[in-house]
Amino acid sequence: MKRLFNRLLPKSWRSTVVTIPVIRLQGAIMAGGGQFRPSLSLASTAGLIEKAFGFDAPAVAISINSPGGSPVQSRLIFKRIRDLAAEKNKKVLVFVEDVAASGGYMIAVAGDEIFADPSSIVGSIGVVSASFGFPELMKKIGVERRVHTAGQNKAVLDPFKPEKKEDVERLKALQLEVHETFIDLVKERRGGKLKDDPDLFTGLFWTAKRGLELGLVDALGDMRSVLKTRFGDKTQLKLITAPRGLFGRFGLFGSRLSAPDIAAAAANGVLDAAEERALWARFGL
Repeated sequence: MKRLFNRLLPKSWRSTVVTIPVIRLQGAIMAGGGQFRPSLSLASTAGLIEKAFGFDAPAVAISINSPGGSPVQSRLIFKRIRDLAAEKNKKVLVFVEDVAASGGYMIAVAGDEIFADPSSIVGSIGVVSASFGFPELMKKIGVERRVHTAGQNKAVLDPFKPEKKEDVERLKALQLEVHETFIDLVKERRGGKLKDDPDLFTGLFWTAKRGLELGLVDALGDMRSVLKTRFGDKTQLKLITAPRGLFGRFGLFGSRLSAPDIAAAAANGVLDAAEERALWARFGL
């Protein structure tokens, strides 16, 4: 409506200010999350994404700072961005902050163009699964592990039992399928921009300066400078945020969290924080 009204005015009266909506995607990518440890997932980002694409603007800018996480949630976020870009006929410009790696890079390729700081970390196009094994500890403290299943494969990769070769092979087969999906998505989006480098899909990661040479990013630059160059010096950036409030966020009215609920949420938040810290640490951050 605003654009239509603007067109009806004489040229000398028309506003030349362009407002570009900005979405900031920060953190590890995982389903769930909570009040004490929010995370990136389709559930937590869908509202922001849809709100941004509802703006009367020629493009949507997305700032990404994520070490990765769930491949499923990463692809769901990617797909929601691309679906709305096609539906609303808008360009998507992605800007990498510290890192867009693994699932973070999967979301980044939703952009029609990817920009990054020369020192940003990009890539890590691979799949990883990490856990711990405790069989010797169980013996040492005198605890017997008892598992009863209906189905011979229901207890594969149990961390309290010795690792089995066939279980590891099954896990690696699953990882290869997920990896192929990731590779196909990157090839589809980046097309002929990618260089023929044997290390490209091995899980390695690089600075954006090297990523530019490999075709992982399109240019080096920051959001404000790029958008003002693209759309004019008067361009304004509008950060899209979720509605927040002290009472609404902590459930003091409505859901009324109990003390045990708060304690459980806090404990889960600590575990999620440890997992996220491990993801960031892979990139020296």
